[in-house]
Amino acid sequence: MNEYAQQFTVAQAQPSERAAFIRRTYAHLAGAVLAFIALEAYMITSPIAEMLLNVMSMRFGWLMILGGFMILGRLASGLASSTASQSVQYVGLTLYVILESVIFAPILLIAAYYSSPEVLPTAAILTIGIFAGLSVIVFTTKKDFSFLGGILKIGFMVALGLIVCAVLFGFNLGLVFSFAMVLLASGAILYDTSKIMLHYHTDQHVAAALQLFASIALLFWYILRILMSLNRR
Repeated sequence: MNEYAQQFTVAQAQPSERAAFIRRTYAHLAGAVLAFIALEAYMITSPIAEMLLNVMSMRFGWLMILGGFMILGRLASGLASSTASQSVQYVGLTLYVILESVIFAPILLIAAYYSSPEVLPTAAILTIGIFAGLSVIVFTTKKDFSFLGGILKIGFMVALGLIVCAVLFGFNLGLVFSFAMVLLASGAILYDTSKIMLHYHTDQHVAAALQLFASIALLFWYILRILMSLNRR
């Protein structure tokens, strides 16, 4: 690791170093998204997505998948933030992309083969548009959105509790919940982008890319759910 890079946050770094950090972060983010697309293209045309869909259809199948994702996702995030070596960081990012691909495979299978053809591309375009717009807000205002941290933590805890209750008691969370999650995901993008630009060190581009990828995936998930729900009406 570059000891010099560890001593300075992105906000304290020289403009050239800051620009290099931003390029590396978004290049790794683009790589993660492309890897995710490639993995999903394989999964939904193989028995894997159907198998995962069957598991999710079981009463507690979704909770098992979600629980495994949360545990392994935390491990992946820890590896991506490791100061041991860059190889370990890449292992973390790779693991996280694979985990997201697994959890997304069933819903993408349904969207690709059982919904209107425009649902999937529309969800992708809306996700990219919202992410770009929120990123521009952070880059242009240079505002520190770290105050959102506590709000987001409470929001996600409540959301997780509602998801668990919905699975246990068999009720549908509905469109209102999905719209609320889009707002939470949008807040997470503001928070993450601000944190990356002001508080990360200039050698933490892999961890930064993972954090942004996680928020984009969450946003995409709930936009897709909204569009699929509206498509059924």
